[in-house]
Amino acid sequence: MFTGIIEEIGLVTALQNDKNNLHITIKSNLAKDLKVDQSISHNGVCLTVVSLKSSNNYMVTAIKETLDKSNLKHLVVGAAINLERAMKLGERLDGHIVQGHVDQTAICTDVNNADGSFIFTFDYDAAKNNITIEKGSVTINGVSLTVVNSKKNSFSVAIIPYTLEHTNFKSIKKGSVVNLEFDVIGKYVAKLLRQ
Repeated sequence: MFTGIIEEIGLVTALQNDKNNLHITIKSNLAKDLKVDQSISHNGVCLTVVSLKSSNNYMVTAIKETLDKSNLKHLVVGAAINLERAMKLGERLDGHIVQGHVDQTAICTDVNNADGSFIFTFDYDAAKNNITIEKGSVTINGVSLTVVNSKKNSFSVAIIPYTLEHTNFKSIKKGSVVNLEFDVIGKYVAKLLRQ
């Protein structure tokens, strides 16, 4: 479980295809505190540390299912990636409950400077039965955010300058593909209503 509060922006230093899998090496200050088998959120995708390369590099592996559902298949060496370690029990939950299980991707359709904040708008495939609600939570590339302007297949989020500077939102522009994890409570309610 995660909170959606990004700890650090990592740097992709190597990508290696292995059959249908992708081995991803990340440079991060978090590496010195990691152990093999730990779960880390990478752009909102929960991946297991499989190897410690050095005091500031570690490797994770994404399988085909993960690559098919996320934007990790678009990574390139040098890409910035949002990182968060799993939450500790007994700590404050500053964001919302995030599982690290990406539901689908979305495309950024607009970025507007709103005189002190930034409004990002995203379109997603509504046929997958995921929903947003006004003022509800959504996770974009692992970042816990509040939905504004919720529609059937699109929504917007308002980003404060701090979030823009301390996540990879600064590299998201019109046409960028992002990972979405919809609110887990909303997913249960939507499923119950469909039955």
